[in-house]
Amino acid sequence: MHCIFATITPKPNNFEAAEKAILGILESTRKEEGCVQFDVHSNQNRTTLFLYEQWLDESALALHYQQQYTKEVFLAYDEWLAKPVDIKVLTRLG
Repeated sequence: MHCIFATITPKPNNFEAAEKAILGILESTRKEEGCVQFDVHSNQNRTTLFLYEQWLDESALALHYQQQYTKEVFLAYDEWLAKPVDIKVLTRLG
């Protein structure tokens, strides 16, 4: 299992656009072969988005990154984000 926790910090005036874009790819992403879990969350003051992802393996995640809808979100990040996405690769301990 390949687990990812991503922290996404949009510029304040781009939060809603970033949220809409990520929510817009949820259904397609969840249908991808190898996707076990793909959930998006926000902090209470709606300044930061968090993605928790589980993929069967790294190749499933690599295929996700090749999808056109994923590429479009990444391209939009260039102008939306206040800082680069903080991606943590997690290892399950129990």
